[in-house]
Amino acid sequence: MAGRKKYTFPFTKQDALSLIFALAITAVALFLSTKISAFSEYGYAGVFLISLISSATVLIPVPGFAVVIALAAALDPILLGVAAGLGSGLGELSGYFLGYAGHDAVTATKTFRSHKKQIEKYGAPAIFALAFIPNPLFDVAGIAAGSIKMKWWKFLLATCAGKVLRFILLAYLGLWASGWF
Repeated sequence: MAGRKKYTFPFTKQDALSLIFALAITAVALFLSTKISAFSEYGYAGVFLISLISSATVLIPVPGFAVVIALAAALDPILLGVAAGLGSGLGELSGYFLGYAGHDAVTATKTFRSHKKQIEKYGAPAIFALAFIPNPLFDVAGIAAGSIKMKWWKFLLATCAGKVLRFILLAYLGLWASGWF
């Protein structure tokens, strides 16, 4: 069959693996999200896992920050913030890998275009700022960072730094609020 054109996939094996990895993380996170309260009894490791799970769900909000505020009276606020921030930062890799794979699910949105523009212009400092502020759409920033092929370790470091700082502040807020009850 001389006239037959060979089909080529629109993405590489690495893109396919990134997409599969992101979807697998999201599926596991959704499954484990029903068991979040059970992890809190494990202290810092539990907070790390809760934060990882709550951040790994792409575009499906799971409020892991509430656990940080609730446990602030029982655990050291700095260590609590570090555990939550590192877990949350690692969890955000699911959105990054989704974007790296070139998924088009959110690329047409105004939020995606805005985040992508800021990340292209400012790089890791933009990721840090978006991770630090209370931003329910941070997944879109992760997807944008992945789509422009930002180095994964730069994304991870900036994300963890912003999230650690935010969770330390939330832990101190929780500690302060615990004095009211």
